[in-house]
Amino acid sequence: MTNPYIKFVSDYANLLKAGESYKLGGYPPAGRPVVSADAPRVLLFSPHPDDECITGALPLRLLRELKMNVINVAVTLGSRKERRLGRREELRQACEYLGFGLVQTRAQGLEKINAQTRKIDPQLWADAVGVIADLVRNNRPHTIFLPHDQDWNSTHIGTHLLVMDALKMLDNGFCCWLCETEYWAPMASPNLMIESSVADVADLVTATSFHAEEVKRNPYHLRLPAWMKDNVRRGGEVVGGQGGQAPAYAFATLYRIRKWAHSQCEEVVKAGQWFSCGDSLDRLFG
Repeated sequence: MTNPYIKFVSDYANLLKAGESYKLGGYPPAGRPVVSADAPRVLLFSPHPDDECITGALPLRLLRELKMNVINVAVTLGSRKERRLGRREELRQACEYLGFGLVQTRAQGLEKINAQTRKIDPQLWADAVGVIADLVRNNRPHTIFLPHDQDWNSTHIGTHLLVMDALKMLDNGFCCWLCETEYWAPMASPNLMIESSVADVADLVTATSFHAEEVKRNPYHLRLPAWMKDNVRRGGEVVGGQGGQAPAYAFATLYRIRKWAHSQCEEVVKAGQWFSCGDSLDRLFG
């Protein structure tokens, strides 16, 4: 009897190899729905250019399904100064492809966004916190996306600390959804699993390919679907409950959602929630 799993695994490897020959970036925009000027705003705080694509599954659905105004905040443009102009242009094109707005913290991005800076250079850190606080204050977002506090990469962890410190500077009446993302390290307690359609995943992969120099170094775009497949395995139990039946999703992304209100985080989602492509996000975000 022929073992069908040999072909199954071989097809995965062949797809990955074939993808190495595909053009990086240069595709026409995927199409952006009409978003009203007074639509709720979503701020996606990205530690580096490309994070807006990798963790952008739920923001993309909020844009396309609820017509929210999704704005990517480029916290840094990376540590290599000679690459910053190039990364900024790649980022602009990726956001344009997805239909995300884009704001920069500074022309060269913020510097040294990590826990060590927060500890040893309080003046530099306070200046960066003020930049983020002003962005939030001026946009009054409905939802904020930021990395979780243990996302391994020092700038991802720094971005979490930066945004949380900025929120503490705002008036007590400010409230929004706070949605933590993961990539380099899984969250211990995600409470939200969001399915993505084939079309959405294809657009996220395509948008990531605009970050050409980064994906030449490490092909994040080609491995993104596999990561999103594995999220279904983990989310089926970590979000849904140990020993539970995993949903029949092909692709998903995990998040931790809370509410920022009264100058603190409030747990408002009592049990893990799944949202399939057919479920209305209005049920949670409306």
